Amino acid sequence: MTSQIRYLMCPPDHYDVDYVINPWMEGNIHKSSRDRAVQQWHQLYHILKEHAIVDLVPPQKGWPDMVFTANAGLVLGDTVVLSRFLHKERQGEEPYFKQWFEENGYKVYELPKDLPFEGAGDALLDREGRWLWAGYGFRSELDSHPYLAKWLDIEVLSLRLIDDRFYHLDTCFCPLTDGYLLYYPAAFDSYSNRLIEMRVAPEKRIAIDEADAVNFACNAVNVDRIVIMNKASNPLKERLADVGFEIIETPLTEFLKAGGAAKCLTLRVTEPVREELHANVSVESRILRMEGHLLDAGLINRALDLIVDNGGSFQVLNFNLGEQRQSTSAAEVKVSAPSHEVMEEIISQLIDLGAVDLPQDEQDVKLEPVTIPGVAPDDFYVSTIYPTEVRINGEWVIVHNQRMDGAIAISQTPQGLVAQCKILRDLEVGEQVVVDVQGIRTIRKTESREKRNAEEFSFMSSGVSSERRVELVVEQVAWELRKIRDAGGKVVVTAGPVVIHTGGGEHLSRLIREGYIQALLGGNAIAVHDIEQSIMGTSLGVDMKRGVAVRGGHRHHLKVINTIRRYGSIAKAVEAGIIKSGVMYECVKNNVPFCLAGSIRDDGPLPDTEMDLIKAQAKYAELLKGAEMILMLSSMLHSIGVGNMTPAGVKMVCVDINPAVVTKLSDRGSVESVGVVTDVGLFLSLLTKQLDKLTSPYTAKMG
Repeated sequence: MTSQIRYLMCPPDHYDVDYVINPWMEGNIHKSSRDRAVQQWHQLYHILKEHAIVDLVPPQKGWPDMVFTANAGLVLGDTVVLSRFLHKERQGEEPYFKQWFEENGYKVYELPKDLPFEGAGDALLDREGRWLWAGYGFRSELDSHPYLAKWLDIEVLSLRLIDDRFYHLDTCFCPLTDGYLLYYPAAFDSYSNRLIEMRVAPEKRIAIDEADAVNFACNAVNVDRIVIMNKASNPLKERLADVGFEIIETPLTEFLKAGGAAKCLTLRVTEPVREELHANVSVESRILRMEGHLLDAGLINRALDLIVDNGGSFQVLNFNLGEQRQSTSAAEVKVSAPSHEVMEEIISQLIDLGAVDLPQDEQDVKLEPVTIPGVAPDDFYVSTIYPTEVRINGEWVIVHNQRMDGAIAISQTPQGLVAQCKILRDLEVGEQVVVDVQGIRTIRKTESREKRNAEEFSFMSSGVSSERRVELVVEQVAWELRKIRDAGGKVVVTAGPVVIHTGGGEHLSRLIREGYIQALLGGNAIAVHDIEQSIMGTSLGVDMKRGVAVRGGHRHHLKVINTIRRYGSIAKAVEAGIIKSGVMYECVKNNVPFCLAGSIRDDGPLPDTEMDLIKAQAKYAELLKGAEMILMLSSMLHSIGVGNMTPAGVKMVCVDINPAVVTKLSDRGSVESVGVVTDVGLFLSLLTKQLDKLTSPYTAKMG
């Protein structure tokens, strides 16, 4: 029995693989059999005619992909949104499809010429007519979706494609009768998969494996309870049969060579309208402004990549390139996202790059009150390392105590409103907390090219250095250390016990003794093993001079802990002459403050070890104030914790034999962060030797 459903097809008179515009075409240029393609097309055509009405649009010479009529446009009722093809190889099809629609009584809408949208290849109606699934990521732009919602008066749900083999939505997604869905989840990002799961009940979701996906099982034509497709595995056939669908397979291998199958070869042109449903689209757009050395510093590329990688889309509205060497550039970028949730994530990261949301020039920050001590409102803005300002009552207010992973709290004081970063546990009832991303900006310095290049050379820029660059890094770190010391600055070290195990203790001790270090942060272990080496000549029971284990040496660290506990503190043991050398000895003798943060694995612990984590964090933060440089020496957890507490502008050197540790620190995004993958003992040895070679320019001037 023939349904009243109508489809549009185009005979394959001129079909061939003439170019490459998707991965399936690669290696298949002019390798498709014309005779076999005609035969396969006609088989599909006759199968479809047994179950529906088929109209034909005349093929046109020079446009071989016109056979894929799914891309002609998107039809709902008597309205059609004509396609705007991304690739010039298909753009010539547009007037022929427009002519057919107009001759057949459709109202035709056309998108702006620079806004790609590829019809029912990237927009599929829920078969219950409840909403429109719209794809983006490869061929269609997200900014086309609001037009679809407006012109078709329907809710649009945006899905991002992330696997270039499935460049159109209909290659991996097929809505079926009665609300069922055949789809390949791996073709979509996590947000899109979550959206699908929210809208389609579990018992109606039919997720397929890759083997069926690459045979274009989702590129199927659904007529009532019949599903026509190229090929399906037996398990897939059984799953569809179990929910009442009949599978008709018809080979379409010649068209797979161009990246299409049954659905691509057809366009449903009778799509009923549900009058009770109306337009709704969750796509959100913002216009942002960026200023600075956008090209040579790579900021504009990072920003655009960030937008796409996080599921958004962009359009560069204006780009004013600096005309002189000293000039800065400015860009206005329209950012679109499939939802406010995704937009908030994108904007929060763009703020880190110095971008400003243009409407925010006139919008105050959004605030919500703290109602439970130590608990922020939902959707609170998570602070970063970069100097930040928030707009309150029309004025930009600087945020104090800048740090990562905190909330921005606003409080009223006798001196006026104060904004500061606070960790969650410190939030107090009565404070207001910044939520969303409105009315927030970070402050980025725009140095001259010469100054920026000089600073980047002197401090290696950001990144992770491998063994072959260690000596160069050491040379530059030594220069910075000498400059900071001679100017009366502050350097903080966070160190792990590996410093002692690798023989770096004597070199770190010397740095403290000669005034290069103004504070030491670590855990119980570094102090225990440093003191063990000082008192007993071993570290973890290994003789540091001979490199061999000492009989009974495994008890040494406990004996040392017990001794220090007897005296009551490290300082008292130094005063009593029990500790005569080492890192902790030099800290005591040179009045260098230290904080030892305890953990569940600590033996003893030493009486100086702060076992209250909250107090230890507060002490860390206090000792970090005013630091110009931080040396992070083989202590992953302590280093990451310190990194989170440290604002941008503080130089950081992370040294660890484990690349994952230094990468983690470099990922915080600060240009002042340098990672060095090497043995920490070797690094410290080279560093002290390099310091011996330096003559301070400050000392020279004073002389």
